[in-house]
Amino acid sequence: MAVPKLGERRANPMRCFPPERIVCLTEETVETLYLLGQEARVVGVSGYAVRPARVRKEKPRVSAFTSADIPKILALDPDLVLTFSDLQADIAAELIRAGVTVMAYNQRDVAAILAMIRHLGATVGQEKQADQLANRLEQRLGQIAAAAKRKTRPRVYFEEWDDPMISGIAWVSELIEIAGGQDVFPELACEAGATRRIVTSEQVIAAQPDVILASWCGKKVRPEKIAARTGWQTIPAVRNGRIFEIKSPIILQPGPAALTDGLGAILASLSPNSLETEP
Repeated sequence: MAVPKLGERRANPMRCFPPERIVCLTEETVETLYLLGQEARVVGVSGYAVRPARVRKEKPRVSAFTSADIPKILALDPDLVLTFSDLQADIAAELIRAGVTVMAYNQRDVAAILAMIRHLGATVGQEKQADQLANRLEQRLGQIAAAAKRKTRPRVYFEEWDDPMISGIAWVSELIEIAGGQDVFPELACEAGATRRIVTSEQVIAAQPDVILASWCGKKVRPEKIAARTGWQTIPAVRNGRIFEIKSPIILQPGPAALTDGLGAILASLSPNSLETEP
């Protein structure tokens, strides 16, 4: 079967490879395709897609995270729709019933993020380029981890949400360790479901973190409110003013952003000279 060139549409898009018209319902696949120079294939994106910044002007927004404009997606005539996690299962099911090809990723740790980059690259006929990208990211992670071994390892509490308080998922926990910190709740990080990572105020106080990192998706972090929680004045991070917001697009999206800018923000926050600011 002849492989079509970009721009030459097949009558039956289900047989089109590599896919020419891709809708991305989360940020990380958008960023990956742009990094691979395959932005022309992207015809629709999530409203949360902000990397690179020009994507907001170039591509129509067709979804939030747990909801999507199905008629708008179908009108784009996609060869492939990319989704993420069980939280988009209902969207995926509706699109599949409509005859759309859907690929659902579910990467939850650093290794799976790198695997997603390689898999997506192969899907769009850019296997070599994707492997090179993943290798560069992996090499940088290794270099940072090696350097961090020579430093004191501060105890870190990462808060993914404030009400209820939810601790960090696996890739965040791993990035904290790579940056030279110690996740105070490593046993919870492997729990994919947010409800299984809920912690109490008493648990955080008992953990005595030296640094508090917070990223509340869709909501600005208020360090002063964290510091004012009952009993938290005994926590070293609060006493020393080491409470930091990390913007959700660079840490809560399991893709290149987390492994680059997200890790960079963690590194800045763990620096002994860091103050209570937004990295």
